[in-house]
Amino acid sequence: MDSSLVYLVQTQTTVGILSQDSTKLAKIKQRPASQKMLCEVDSFKTLLQQTRVPKKYRKMVRNSKNTTFIYPNGKSFRVVDKNSSHYDFIKKFGVMYSTSANITGKEFDEEWAKSVVDVIVEDSRGFSQNQSSSIIKLTANSMEKIR
Repeated sequence: MDSSLVYLVQTQTTVGILSQDSTKLAKIKQRPASQKMLCEVDSFKTLLQQTRVPKKYRKMVRNSKNTTFIYPNGKSFRVVDKNSSHYDFIKKFGVMYSTSANITGKEFDEEWAKSVVDVIVEDSRGFSQNQSSSIIKLTANSMEKIR
């Protein structure tokens, strides 16, 4: 697997476009490269290599499912559950930028999504647009539900 490529994948929550190059994803999504993008990680250990989780929230983050957290450093991460069929894919990379497979503000279009990626990773589930992950912003002393 090549980390410079862009992949179309059924993630835990929805159809996603993933890459280790966030500027490629921003260009595909037709949005500013300065706009922050979430990362998917394969484990809590990998997460701790990327950011500091406030001690008060470590247990909650470790036990969360389908939840993206924005950390005090401004970066956002979602830990992929080991029981998810998406886990085997993300494990090969450790960390990948992830975004929904649609043009910003538009609905999912499978033909468009397949035309803008380098590699299509499709399994027996096919592609389905499900509910996005919830988003929680953490600070040292508080948490705020964003979505």
